[in-house]
Amino acid sequence: MFASIRRKIVGIALGLIVLMVITSVLSMVMSAQVGYLLQELTDRYIPAYSHLARANILSLERALALRRMVIARMQVPPDDQGYAARLRAFQEKDSEVEQETVSARKLINAIIDDTRTPSDNAGLARIENRIENAMTELRQRLDEEDAKLLKHLDAKEFPEARAVLTKVDALRDQFTQKIDAIRVDMRSQVSASISTVIRNQQQTITISAIVTALAAILGLGLALLVASGITRPVRQLLDGTREIEAGRLDQLIRVSTKDEIGQLSAAFNRMVEQLRRNARIRETFGRYIDPRIAEGLIDRREETEGQRRIMTVMFCDMKGFTSMSEGMTPQGLVKVMNCYLTMMSEPVREHRGVIDKYIGDAIMAYWGAPFIEEGDQARLACLAAADMVERVPTLRQELPELLGVRVIPAECDIRIGIATGEVLAGSIGSDLMMSFTVMGDTVNLASRLEAVNKVYGCRILISQATAAALGNALELREIDYLAVVGQSVPQAVFEVMAKRGEITKQQELLRSHYKNGLAAYRGCRWDEAESNFREVLKDFPEDGPSLLLLKRIDQFRSSPPPADWDGSWQMEHK
Repeated sequence: MFASIRRKIVGIALGLIVLMVITSVLSMVMSAQVGYLLQELTDRYIPAYSHLARANILSLERALALRRMVIARMQVPPDDQGYAARLRAFQEKDSEVEQETVSARKLINAIIDDTRTPSDNAGLARIENRIENAMTELRQRLDEEDAKLLKHLDAKEFPEARAVLTKVDALRDQFTQKIDAIRVDMRSQVSASISTVIRNQQQTITISAIVTALAAILGLGLALLVASGITRPVRQLLDGTREIEAGRLDQLIRVSTKDEIGQLSAAFNRMVEQLRRNARIRETFGRYIDPRIAEGLIDRREETEGQRRIMTVMFCDMKGFTSMSEGMTPQGLVKVMNCYLTMMSEPVREHRGVIDKYIGDAIMAYWGAPFIEEGDQARLACLAAADMVERVPTLRQELPELLGVRVIPAECDIRIGIATGEVLAGSIGSDLMMSFTVMGDTVNLASRLEAVNKVYGCRILISQATAAALGNALELREIDYLAVVGQSVPQAVFEVMAKRGEITKQQELLRSHYKNGLAAYRGCRWDEAESNFREVLKDFPEDGPSLLLLKRIDQFRSSPPPADWDGSWQMEHK
């Protein structure tokens, strides 16, 4: 388990080769043994049996030659020439019988002396002894009777010759019977040898098959074991990679080997730990900086360098925060702030805005490239502002429960200012600390518009550029033509009344009367302007812009504006 993959693969190959060699050697040894047994059968057993069979046949031929020889001698007139020929044939057959039995005994003794083959040595020894006895005792007696027969024939003592011939036939029959019995026993030995060869051959085939199967099983098991040791970590790596791809960083791989895959698994675990650490950094970083900014700072550093871009900036502040916080404990104040900032930040995130910072109870956010398209930023910012206003009643309900009181010291509300224009966006700061933020007149304008809400009694005021970029996405009301603190050029300022299609009939009348009153106001038609503003106050007695302009009308009646007045108003205080 601690070897390299190369060594494991080479080890499997060597193991399989060794098993193949062992199987082949065993098969060769057993086949050689069967071959040797088969060779002994063909070279000794069967020839020995053949020699005995031929000895039996030659004995009969010898007897036939003897009888022909007797007939040739005893016929009238005697056939001396035939007699001589028969005598020579008789003597030759006698010699051949002797040779065949001697050859059979030699082969039998060779079988007995060969210790490499299993054989019935006792049975073979008895056969060899019986052959010897048959050749010594019966042949000796047969030879004596044959000599007497020849003597009587030579003396022409035919009656005596016939008597001796009868004895010779009897002895020959005894010899033939013994040879036949020996042949039967020898055939049994041959059959036993054949059975041994067949049995050993079958045994060789069976053992070879078993050894081959065992070698295959052992080799396959070893290969599976090693392959499993290789593929299991690979599958774990694959599963772990898929988990990481799915964003689940809790997947660690058990390192069970010290080979290359084990090293890869350990490296994978280290990578997962690093990814977890990076994820924790991103998560922690994202709680202090918008995740998209954090992503850009980490992965796309070039996008965080200072650039001039068109963006929409929002400032949101809590109305009455100072009076509300005076009677709170530090713990209660933290709870209120966290609840308020969480509830107001969610619409910003939902509408793809970037929260730049929290300044006390104020929220600064912006919309723009590279996070969203330039044509959508104003609409998304104003929609977020409308949603923030819609959450104010919920905030008012939760604050008393959060503080454990029946009512809060002052009724909370929000003020929002939104401006669109060119800003400087990028990482700004010192060598010790940097902050990705936006700077410029547009930021100042948004901050001033948020403060202007307090003067006009509004909730959401937006710049002229923002209103122009909105199109007809929201319902707007032009509030005034003014120059905020720090700016000399006046511009139209608009209030976000509602989302598109959600404005009420009363609000439509309000906008219509206010529009007419504002036009009369800018034309110095004070009575007409006052009349329209008074119409607004009938249905909306707390409409801040109408109340404010009525106060200005009273001032202008006593102190008229210059003749070239364009209807603008210069804000002198923040």
